[in-house]
Amino acid sequence: MPLLNTQKFFPCLPQYGHSAVFAAIIALSISACGDSPEVAAPVSDVPVESRQENDAELVNRARGIHDRVITIDTHADINTGNFTETVNYTMNLDTQVNLVKMAAGGLDVAWFIVYTGQSTLDEAGYAAAYANAIDKFDAIHRLAEDIAPDEIGIAYTSDDVMRLSAEGKQVAMIGIENAYPVGLDLSNIKDFHDRGGRYMSLAHNGHSQFADSNTGEDAQDYIHGGLSALGRQAVAEMNKWGIIIDVSHPSKDAIMQMLELTRAPLIASHSSARALTNHSRNLDDEMLLAIKENGGVVQTVAFGSYINEARRVHLEEGRRSLTESIAASLEIEILPPAEIAQLSDAARADYEASIEEVNAQVRARVGAEVNATAPPATVSDFVDHIDYMVGLIGEDHVGISSDFDGGGGIEGWNDASETFNVTLELVRRGYTEQQIEKMWSGNLLRVLDEVQAVAAAIQAE
Repeated sequence: MPLLNTQKFFPCLPQYGHSAVFAAIIALSISACGDSPEVAAPVSDVPVESRQENDAELVNRARGIHDRVITIDTHADINTGNFTETVNYTMNLDTQVNLVKMAAGGLDVAWFIVYTGQSTLDEAGYAAAYANAIDKFDAIHRLAEDIAPDEIGIAYTSDDVMRLSAEGKQVAMIGIENAYPVGLDLSNIKDFHDRGGRYMSLAHNGHSQFADSNTGEDAQDYIHGGLSALGRQAVAEMNKWGIIIDVSHPSKDAIMQMLELTRAPLIASHSSARALTNHSRNLDDEMLLAIKENGGVVQTVAFGSYINEARRVHLEEGRRSLTESIAASLEIEILPPAEIAQLSDAARADYEASIEEVNAQVRARVGAEVNATAPPATVSDFVDHIDYMVGLIGEDHVGISSDFDGGGGIEGWNDASETFNVTLELVRRGYTEQQIEKMWSGNLLRVLDEVQAVAAAIQAE
């Protein structure tokens, strides 16, 4: 029986314990073990000799596993300024992901993200969003096809991933974070697929024309009650053309409705377990179990405030306190959403302008006064979420993502060059090579295959 290993991750880091929630779940799994004081991890048995390894032997075994499996990170944001002939990912830029760092850390595949922030739901907003998306699609193709075709290729299928990896190349895949750039023209979904997009979320931080966002949760401020009518059509179009539905940012109601409507498995491209960290970007047990039933995968995300509850609380309370202090110093009253909704258009515009002044000062001070004093999130915290979800929904439905260059990064996995440390912690916890391969790539590629098979069947209809 594999032990729940609480050995130090690095000699220079303190030992981190496991959450009480996780410990309780594990306790249930060993009720048949009599008086044994050992705590079992929710993974398959490993050979007895592996439990007698010294640290160097364990690291060597983990290194072998890491080198053999295909490693996929499903979420890495990009800045198109880093995709030019003179400044690009063949250089070790000050980014968390580039080809140099991927090679150093043994990260084989990065999903580069066509991200668009949410803005106005009107013709001008849609046009600007579409232009932003095309700029990012073009940048990714420029890297793989013009700048560094001998080093990296774009994969559109699981076979492409295998082929490019066998050729010794790094692999780019394309995810679309926020369907806002689609506008009101659903034919753009096929266009984005033809440009290489293989997953897409129907909302981001703010309600889109397709779906409500998780950001409406605190004030229960929604506009669609989940999906809009157009959002329901978008689900069908994504199924038809073979784009994986990503549920990492929409509201719970929208997620549950997508699960009811989709004919194919879906993913959460960068989310973790809400039972361990109470953030609206994480998935509660009901959602996790529904994704298991759907055949989908949750890509655990290495975002500090999504995987460490103490850090989340510190950041949330610290930002709130700082905001209130700055507002008071400027003699600005912060109104609740219900009161803001009752303001006239002119009064609301004045209020929003005054709040922007508060927010500007918060942004200038929050790093030093709040973020710098927050408890760290670590690779151990990250794998706690993997453990929890494996225990709840099984090893076939859990994957790995970073959200690098978009806010992600934790102690031990702060850029792509440190990717091996995730595999090392999984090995320390007792996961087998087969399980690690599933979580790094097998589960995600299985979903991609199934989504594309559903699309072929729909088109044949």
